[in-house]
Amino acid sequence: MESFSGMSPYYKNGNVPKTRIASAREIPWALPGFRGGYNGGVKRSGKLRKALILLAALALAFAGWVAISLLTLPSVAPLANPGVSMVILVKDWEKKDHPFVVGPRNPRWTPYGAIPSALKKAVVASEDANFYAHEGVDYEAIKEAIRTDLQKGRFVRGGSTITQQLAKNLFLSREKTLVRKAREIVLARRMEDALSKRRILELYLNVVEMGPMVYGVGPAAHYYFGKPPSALTVRECAFLASMLPGPRVYNPYRKMDRVMKRSDRILRRMVAARMISREEYETALAEIPNLAGLEKKVEKTMAAPPPEEKAPTEGLDGGPAILDDPAPPAGEPEREEPAFGEEQPPREPAAPR
Repeated sequence: MESFSGMSPYYKNGNVPKTRIASAREIPWALPGFRGGYNGGVKRSGKLRKALILLAALALAFAGWVAISLLTLPSVAPLANPGVSMVILVKDWEKKDHPFVVGPRNPRWTPYGAIPSALKKAVVASEDANFYAHEGVDYEAIKEAIRTDLQKGRFVRGGSTITQQLAKNLFLSREKTLVRKAREIVLARRMEDALSKRRILELYLNVVEMGPMVYGVGPAAHYYFGKPPSALTVRECAFLASMLPGPRVYNPYRKMDRVMKRSDRILRRMVAARMISREEYETALAEIPNLAGLEKKVEKTMAAPPPEEKAPTEGLDGGPAILDDPAPPAGEPEREEPAFGEEQPPREPAAPR
């Protein structure tokens, strides 16, 4: 046998490398009925690419829809005028829509100066402790709400500020979606830029739901206690504030104990924050609200809601219809005590005698 000088020593010793024929199982395309191989891989990658393109297109379309919905939000500028009135839709406890006038055109409208200081403080303590510090959105409260919702597996807390609740009540629906929440946040930031805290609180306290077709603190004071808001006691103010999460959940007609416990909690927050004195706290705690005849009143209201206001028409920017502005009141506006946390407005120096 002829040898070659360049041959490896392994082969010079007469060793012959062994070869092995692969089985059909190791070569998939050798199996009967196999339709894959290189061409099959190309087809699968093509389908995956199409699916990714479709998902990207859907994501872009959704982002565009969200952007358009944010860009078409109604203007909040008219709300800065305290003489302006607008018409919105509110729901009764049978989920039927009713027109409702927001502003001085509503005979039951309660201006800021006629709302007792204790009621303003009770509402802030109950709904938005950082109301005078944030700019419309309390991000820490939202984080806490998201954490709670994830733990419960459903929407439990919203983390909404008073400004966000006002934006929802005036311009948005009650549906719990991320898009509505985004619209609510944008509107709240715009409100904080255009309106004072005093104006935001005045609007909120006049549109918030407090009973069956009872919207605003003025009607609520007459409905539950038969008196104007200015005559409310500290306990009665805390009692009304305790129903703000939802008068159907905190309904004194059916769940008086729950309302009283929440009212006690609000009073404790108020005294802890020095919104009220220790004497006011003890007096309020000992008081039991007089709700005589409430059961018959609620049943009567449920059977026959109050008469409707003027039917609303949509505004030019898609928001509530703005009514003609009434003439501004003559004379200097009455000065009132600022709510807790609000800066005292500067007073003009007295004229020299």
